[in-house]
Amino acid sequence: MKRILIGLMSMVFAGAGSMMAQDGYYHRDRDVRRDYADRRSDFRDIRHDKAKIERDRHELRRDLYQHNFSGARYERRELGRDYRDLRQDHRDVYRDNREIRHDQYWYGR
Repeated sequence: MKRILIGLMSMVFAGAGSMMAQDGYYHRDRDVRRDYADRRSDFRDIRHDKAKIERDRHELRRDLYQHNFSGARYERRELGRDYRDLRQDHRDVYRDNREIRHDQYWYGR
């Protein structure tokens, strides 16, 4: 009786370990959907950044026209930050596109 009970217990423990080690195919579509959502949010950020750059360029031109050189220096720094943010968003879109292509190829979609 003890041997049967010990044998059953060892089978349960061995089976529990393999049940926990999933290979991820069950949730494979979630990654693609998350990539598409991330790419949409990056496109929204790009549109927002472009609008912000246009506002800052207008303010820079206004400051230069009014001979407000300290304000123009501030606007140039702000434009640099905005352009850096725009480049980062473009890189994120590129990475998301690459991940989507990889996931579609890998999962055969």
